Amino acid sequence: MIVVMAHHSAHANVESVVTHIRERGLSSQLNEGVERTVIGVLGEVYDELQDELTLMPGVVEVFRISKPYKLASRDFHESDTVVYIGESRVPIGAGHFTVFAGPCAVESEEQTVATAKAVKKAGAKVLRGGAFKPRTSPYSFRGLFEDGLKILSSARSETGMPIITEVMSPKDVDLVARYADVLQVGARNMQNYSLLDEVGMTDKPVMVKRGMSASYEDWLLAAEYVMAKGNHQVILTERGIRTFETFTRNTFDLSAIPAVRSMSHLPIVADPSHSTGRYFMVRPMAMAATAAGADGLIIEVHPNPDMAKCDGAQSLTFDNFSSLMNSVKAIREAISGGN
Repeated sequence: MIVVMAHHSAHANVESVVTHIRERGLSSQLNEGVERTVIGVLGEVYDELQDELTLMPGVVEVFRISKPYKLASRDFHESDTVVYIGESRVPIGAGHFTVFAGPCAVESEEQTVATAKAVKKAGAKVLRGGAFKPRTSPYSFRGLFEDGLKILSSARSETGMPIITEVMSPKDVDLVARYADVLQVGARNMQNYSLLDEVGMTDKPVMVKRGMSASYEDWLLAAEYVMAKGNHQVILTERGIRTFETFTRNTFDLSAIPAVRSMSHLPIVADPSHSTGRYFMVRPMAMAATAAGADGLIIEVHPNPDMAKCDGAQSLTFDNFSSLMNSVKAIREAISGGN
C-alpha cells in the first residue's frame, strides 16, 4: 500500500500517518521526493486501512500496489535512484554512467594493482575483483579469501578507486563489509534470502545479480529483500540467463535493461563478460547495453587472460578494455546528441 502526502505536507501529518501504520502492527518506509512525499506500508494490510489513512490530515491518495515488490517499484519511487559508492561517492543511476572493471579473481597484489591502474586510466570508476569465488567445481580456484580483500584494499589505496567484491555467506558479510565499498550478491546467491537479509542490514551499497533462471519479478523481489531491511542502496545487474544455446556461456537478455527500467527506479548494470563467456563478444554487447539504457557496465579485465586462474576466456586485455571504453563513450555521445 502507498500513501501519497500533500506537497509540502506538515511534518506532524507525516508523523501521524507513520504512527498510525505502526500501531496497526505494520512497518513503513518514507520516500521524500522533490514533487511528493510517499509512505510505503509494508506487511499484511487489511481493507479498512485504506479508508482510515485516506481520512487523515495531509493525505492526498492511498492505493494498493498490485506488484509483489513494493520498495523497488516505480510506484513507490517515481524518479531514478542514484547510488553513491565509496568515500569518493562515485554516482550511478539517473544519468550517471559508471563502469566497474577488474579481474575475475584476485590472484596477487601485483596483478590486482596493475589491473586497477590500467582500468582507471581507461575510464573505469570502480575496481571489481573476487576474493571469494563460487565455482561449479570444488577443485577450481576459489579465491584468496581475506588475503584477497587485503589486496583489494591495497589497490584502492594505490588508485583511489572504490572496490566491489562478492560476498557468498551471511557469516562473511561483516568481514567483507569492512573492506569493500559495494557488496555483490552473485547469480547463484540471488535467492539466498538469509544473505539478502544480512546485506540489507549494512550501510554499504549492494549489487544484486540476476539469477540464471530468474524472471524479472524474481530479481526485483531479491532486491526487495535487501530494501525491506532498510538498505535502499541497491544496484541491479543483468549477467545473462541459462537457455538452450551452448555457444555462449549464458544468453544476454538485452531486453531486461529497458524492461526493468520501466518497472523499477534502481540503477541497472550490464555484465557482458559473464553473459557471453567469450572476450570478443564483450565489446559489442557492452555497446548494445549502453545503447539500451544501462546505467553502467561490469567488465572482467586481466593483464594476461591466458594465464588467469578464473574466467580467462571472457577477460579483456588492457588494450581491449581501453578500446571498449572508447566505443562505449562514442555510443553515449551519440545517445546524448553529442552533449
